[in-house]
Amino acid sequence: MAPPPPTPSSSSRGSGVRSASRRGRVRRRCQWLLYWVPVVFICCILCWSYYAYVVQLCLLTMKNIGEKVVCLIAYHLFFAMFLWSYWKTIFTLPVHPSKEFLLTYADKELLEREPRGEVHQEVLKRAAKELPIYTRTMSGAIRYCDRCQLIKPDRCHHCSACDKCILKMDHHCPWVNNCVGFSNYKFFLLFLAYSLLYCLFIAATDLQYFIKFWTNGLSDTQAKFHIMFLFFAAAMFSISLSSLFGYHCWLVSKNKSTLEAFRAPIFRHGTDKNGFSLGFSKNLRQVFGDEKIYWLLPVFTSQGDGCSFPTCLVTQDLEQASTPSGLISSNKNENHHFPAKPLRDSQSHLLTDTHSWTETNASIEKNKLGMSNPALTMENET
Repeated sequence: MAPPPPTPSSSSRGSGVRSASRRGRVRRRCQWLLYWVPVVFICCILCWSYYAYVVQLCLLTMKNIGEKVVCLIAYHLFFAMFLWSYWKTIFTLPVHPSKEFLLTYADKELLEREPRGEVHQEVLKRAAKELPIYTRTMSGAIRYCDRCQLIKPDRCHHCSACDKCILKMDHHCPWVNNCVGFSNYKFFLLFLAYSLLYCLFIAATDLQYFIKFWTNGLSDTQAKFHIMFLFFAAAMFSISLSSLFGYHCWLVSKNKSTLEAFRAPIFRHGTDKNGFSLGFSKNLRQVFGDEKIYWLLPVFTSQGDGCSFPTCLVTQDLEQASTPSGLISSNKNENHHFPAKPLRDSQSHLLTDTHSWTETNASIEKNKLGMSNPALTMENET
């Protein structure tokens, strides 16, 4: 009879666990360094452009003193605003759902015991009854994140890179190594705007010297090559930034995120791509705030708390008869019913236009309904 195989000792098991833990830490550190590579690349380009423009072009190539002064002042203004907005976009932490969206310990245990089905949804419906939630999954269920173990607020999505649920998530941007969402979306827009202005200004003021480079009008110095590459880099980035900035301006005007542009939000009545749109003026103020003096500065002025948003689809929900009267939305063919949960105080001033909003029983003409594309699934819905 063969002897039984030796069992590993507790010390060997402990060393294996420690070894796996060390490997995990090394892997996470390597990933952390890798995520910062695009940011370092942008910073290197920015440092070189500063040297090429300020030293090689302005100080060594420009002969007119007045032109030097004007270009240097304007350049440093764009440079400072670019750096400020870029810094805020990178180091403003994404906001996560508040504790009221977390499930209680009893509900978590019940969800772990019960398979997905009617009981699972009943638990979520009971937990979400008092929450300002209007969107649903494609199957009409409550949006729930298994990893974060919370009910997702409207427009909230789970970021696989951050491994957390992000309020009003737009996308995860590798160029800022951060998730763009409710807390820093204004900063991201200003970063695109000032970087575009920065590149356009460099290309415009460098153009005449770039032409002189090809006509042999410049002296044969090191500045010639900096001037040439500076114009090419500024023109190339201007083209890419203009398209990206224009796209996000369109998103702001429609009150959409990048995720919602690919897959329209789903409400109780179905998909509606314009469900969160309040009109151009209110859509703009929702991102930039009411004080126009702060619109061009990278300081946080966005309206709301990121957990709930006013919508043109809110009406009285038959399942919540105890809730006070809400807004009624009518379509040409039929009336749809939505949960009528009270808006938060921080959002009430969004609905002050009596021409488009009333406190009781108002009819709102809606545009055609958007259709979602199942092939463009951006998150796992349950």
